[in-house]
Amino acid sequence: MEDVGLLLFLLLFSATAIMMLLTNHILINVIYLFCTVALMIVTYFMGLLPSLLTNMFFIAVQVVYSIYEYVGSTKAIVWALSFWMIMPLLLCLALYYMTRNQIELQQSNSDLRAALIERGAFDQQTNLRTTVAYVEDASVFIETNERFQLPVTTAIIKIRYFDDLKRMMSENQLKNLLQVTSNTIKTITRDNDITYLLNNEDPTWAILLYSDAKGATIAANRIKAGFDKAVRQDTGLANLAISMVVGIATWDKESMNNPYDLMNAGIKETQYDV
Repeated sequence: MEDVGLLLFLLLFSATAIMMLLTNHILINVIYLFCTVALMIVTYFMGLLPSLLTNMFFIAVQVVYSIYEYVGSTKAIVWALSFWMIMPLLLCLALYYMTRNQIELQQSNSDLRAALIERGAFDQQTNLRTTVAYVEDASVFIETNERFQLPVTTAIIKIRYFDDLKRMMSENQLKNLLQVTSNTIKTITRDNDITYLLNNEDPTWAILLYSDAKGATIAANRIKAGFDKAVRQDTGLANLAISMVVGIATWDKESMNNPYDLMNAGIKETQYDV
């Protein structure tokens, strides 16, 4: 349906361009063209019914203008411009059918995001998954490890001496620190390495990786370097001694029973990151 809508839209737009060239009323053509673009914007953002209503209004305006020109100014009706009465409507319909699935998909994504937030699986401030999602996803990672022998490692990230820093920082600085750290981690990690915010009060982030401890350590060092650079460039944080601690833990089915064991092992390892 999208491909048909696209082809129809291009065909109609090409026909409109040809008919504009065949008429000599440049000013009116340009005005009507801008009106058509406005109608298509209404169609995309507001839907089919508002589009039909605005198209009917546009047609009525053209009819009234033509009658005024014929009666008031005693000019002949320019039938060559009558294509503007139907083309905008056809273009809007073609655009609607071309983008309908995309708009529905965007709505579905918005509904899914809202549902995740309601379940507590998605943090609204940072757009990161939370502990609920971490436990669910870690179960999938662990099952993959058992089936395909892929190494599964978690990296737990915290702010060094956060309790001391918290007493010296304003609320805006704390929010900014949370956002800067989250953005840095998301930017530096690979697309298939999932990032989570486990705790807002004592900011704790986590990453799940299909990697061994050595590969996770390399990723952690990249994150630390990127974080140090981001803090130095932030005017609100640059004057504070802020650094990260990272704990690395690899899934071990002999000593671990569930995702919480993996997460807690990573949190414990942050104590030894000096």
